[in-house]
Amino acid sequence: MRALAAQRENGEMPDLAPVLARRITVLGSTGSIGVSTLDVIAHARAQYGADVLPLEALTAGHNVEKLIEQAKAMRPKLAVIGDESHYEALKAGLAGTGIETATGRAAVIGAASRPSDVVMVAIMGAAALEPALAAVARDATVALANKECIVAAGTVFHRAMAKSKAKVIPVDSEHNAVFQILCAADPEEVEKVTLTASGGPFRTWTLNQMRAATPAQAVAHPNWSMGAKISVDSATMMNKGLELIEAHFLFAMPPEKLGAVIHPQSIVHALVTYQDGTTLAHLSSPDMRTPIVHALAWPRRISSPSKKLDLATAGQLTFEAPDYERFRCLRLALDCLDRGCMSPTILNAANEIAVDAFLNSQIGFLDIAAAVETTLDECPGANTEAESVEEVLLTDQRARDIARAVCKRRRG
Repeated sequence: MRALAAQRENGEMPDLAPVLARRITVLGSTGSIGVSTLDVIAHARAQYGADVLPLEALTAGHNVEKLIEQAKAMRPKLAVIGDESHYEALKAGLAGTGIETATGRAAVIGAASRPSDVVMVAIMGAAALEPALAAVARDATVALANKECIVAAGTVFHRAMAKSKAKVIPVDSEHNAVFQILCAADPEEVEKVTLTASGGPFRTWTLNQMRAATPAQAVAHPNWSMGAKISVDSATMMNKGLELIEAHFLFAMPPEKLGAVIHPQSIVHALVTYQDGTTLAHLSSPDMRTPIVHALAWPRRISSPSKKLDLATAGQLTFEAPDYERFRCLRLALDCLDRGCMSPTILNAANEIAVDAFLNSQIGFLDIAAAVETTLDECPGANTEAESVEEVLLTDQRARDIARAVCKRRRG
């Protein structure tokens, strides 16, 4: 401790100026992660100065009103709306501000290609893949808040990383926790990586109760404030399965070294067990701004608006094994983790379609797992290794088409 203090006094410790000067791009700024990212940046500006963490670009899919509001408040160089039908509204809303505007899929990818230091990838689903790869290609630091693009294209993503000097900092609370625990560790010393799951709103429900579950009940997460799709994934526990697949690629961990445990309080986010019997845990309040600020500032740490953990207030922390009979989606994901190839691509695509059908009251809650399983059985390519982004996207689209047909049959 004295050595660290002496380094600071002698000016040998690096200051925060280079961290606070980082230029940020936020892909998916109007979603829950994007909103939290801008909250973190606004907090940093209040703490360290109005010009810190300057924004290169903000992108959104459809919510043009929110994007206009964010752009006026945060002053990025560029604002992009993916849905071209909203472009005139975006131009009119930002007229006279000096902020560039653009629209369309290519413009979103172009935003990721612009010269920012950190790209927050907060776009939902497989749509994040091409923008994330664009950021990787130019050696940016990628703050990855999207699990699906690695699940859908893990091998392709890894090849792209190997060709670049890009860094990927995971933003999912569980993966960010593992990243921090493993920071100085030799992977060969790791015996087990365990991700925690809240169990979602249906943790104690019977199968009969779950069969009658409504979309409103499924999105009412007990701990986290998230978008509808990821909230349903939490209710089915598909999110934990996708996270285990992602952890396999992010940390080069074989399936047998990965596991999950139910932890309803969402205080412990991950545990890493080492060969000597030591288990290290990462704890924080359930607030996504904590991993977000870590990803933006890594390897330094800066002030965060997130709630600080008080263990006395938190009280008891409990853990239990997952129930694979009630949460079949978790079992399907683990099977795909073992199977490999493009089965995770099909799993992810089918799940997105099935969840959307459920949210629109077209199929029942338990039909989500059934539709995903049927799609895995019917879609070709599950045993084929992806060689290119185009191959991944083709399989992804084929799986979506099959999943739509499966969902239609189930509601018919």
